[in-house]
Amino acid sequence: MITACTKEPGQGGTSSINGKVQVYNINSFGDTIGEPFYGMDEDVYIIYGENDDTYDDKFATSFDGSFRFDYLTPGKYTLFAYSRCDLCNDELTVVKKTVEITANKSENPISDIIILK
Repeated sequence: MITACTKEPGQGGTSSINGKVQVYNINSFGDTIGEPFYGMDEDVYIIYGENDDTYDDKFATSFDGSFRFDYLTPGKYTLFAYSRCDLCNDELTVVKKTVEITANKSENPISDIIILK
């Protein structure tokens, strides 16, 4: 019997995940101030597989709010950023997006990660 090796989610592949971080400024009442914009230098974290304990890599967004994680193998991934949360103990909450890469050499865009500042 011949068995094929399967790689765990992570680096070493030929696929990518990309997207943008959109920022809404809010006041202490929770009202939006000004127009939303794409955030420069916002950290986006990635978790390989289904282990939610720690992140595996992070990327600071570019001038236009974009980020990209390259060289990924097929599998499940969680991307997240921190958002303001006035009712939370540490005043931050996590905004998560999940994506599953199903093929090699694939581009996998996600919808905007929306955070509050």
